[in-house]
Amino acid sequence: MVTRSTIMDTNSFREEHAAALDTETRKLTDKRSKVLGESYRLFYRNPIHLVKGEGQYLWDAAGNQYLDVYNNVASIGHCHPAVVDAVNAQMKMLNTHTRYLHEGILDYSEQLLATAPDEIDRAMFMCTGSEANDLAIRIARSYSGGTGIIVSQEAYHGTSDLTSGCSPALGSGQPLPATTRLVPAPDAYRIETDDLGDWFANQIQQQIDDMNANGIKFAGFLADSIFSSDGVMPNPVGFLKKAVDVVHANGGIFIADEVQPGFARTGDSFWGFGRHGVIPDVITTGKPMGNGIPVSGLLAKSDVLASFSDHIPYFNTFGGNPVAMAAAQAVLNVIKEEELQAHSQKVGAQLQAELRKLMEKHDCIGDVRGAGLFIGFELVTDRHSKQPNKALALNLIEELRNTHRVLTSVAGPYGNVLKLRPPLAFQEKDIDWLVGALDQSLTALKA
Repeated sequence: MVTRSTIMDTNSFREEHAAALDTETRKLTDKRSKVLGESYRLFYRNPIHLVKGEGQYLWDAAGNQYLDVYNNVASIGHCHPAVVDAVNAQMKMLNTHTRYLHEGILDYSEQLLATAPDEIDRAMFMCTGSEANDLAIRIARSYSGGTGIIVSQEAYHGTSDLTSGCSPALGSGQPLPATTRLVPAPDAYRIETDDLGDWFANQIQQQIDDMNANGIKFAGFLADSIFSSDGVMPNPVGFLKKAVDVVHANGGIFIADEVQPGFARTGDSFWGFGRHGVIPDVITTGKPMGNGIPVSGLLAKSDVLASFSDHIPYFNTFGGNPVAMAAAQAVLNVIKEEELQAHSQKVGAQLQAELRKLMEKHDCIGDVRGAGLFIGFELVTDRHSKQPNKALALNLIEELRNTHRVLTSVAGPYGNVLKLRPPLAFQEKDIDWLVGALDQSLTALKA
């Protein structure tokens, strides 16, 4: 039986598409199949051979320019000069691990902690978001004395043994342990309730009660505050607070996975959880903090972290190395100097407004929702039933890629939500390119 992952297989190249490829692309896909493990996936039925990036743009081997509306790895823009220069300068001086003294990690930690609530006062560093979430789960279990972790139904939190066991988006081929429990995503578009906060908090409590009934002690709730893999669910602002209150009332901790909503992405606050007026016990982050350099971090309340760190030493050879810290420092500097949080809020609002105008023309657009430069664009068969239209979504991203050279992908359990998440270098001038491409593509697909 072939299993499919909502996060890996929905928008992907498969062997059945190979016959339609040009000769050079086919050579590369054939070579990949011979030398790389079969778990890897390529985007698109016709994969793209990228060779250059600058800001919000990418170029392929044939010289074609693309608008990147998906990439939060290069969060401040592809090949940002500040990051390139910082990494180059540090590489010429020193690159080693955290068992020697170095100012870079200390200065950066102070500045990063200053962006978080005052209660968050300790930092640790790794290389990937998976490693950060793995450590966060270990801390939750140490602090609570329990093992049970709650995540949303389409959550993705990493690739390690612990984190893949809390990542249902990886598909049915990835078994979830009995200690992982799932709650429905807080989908304001489909769930009929007077108070989404009450509804979601009740879902959390039900799973905690079920854990207790089965002899599993609750340890924590791990969530991406914009629920990106569930289909981008940012609103209403503040709905998450009641769920976090339930978590604390039951002796668990709240781990805010900020790999996707953090670092000024949502515009309303530096961290995604800030929109909800909550204070996490642990914050994890990864991809956007290094703009492509592998670096991740974990920020925590000192008393929560002490339950783990007072008993177990932690060492990560490459985590917090001077080159990674130089990249991270450059990213943080650019976010402040270029005022990217305010930029994300302003341009994101303009983009959402233009996308909503498309709803007047295309009945297949069921919902447009987002925060800053993180937007969900949901496609349905009709607005009354809200029936997801996965086929249209997949055809749309192919049309955007092939005809209009706009790159994005899909999210959610039905694979029908376009996840529009460009680098923060995305500008007002790019809105016309994106919205025009969506308009023309939807029109073409109707024909």
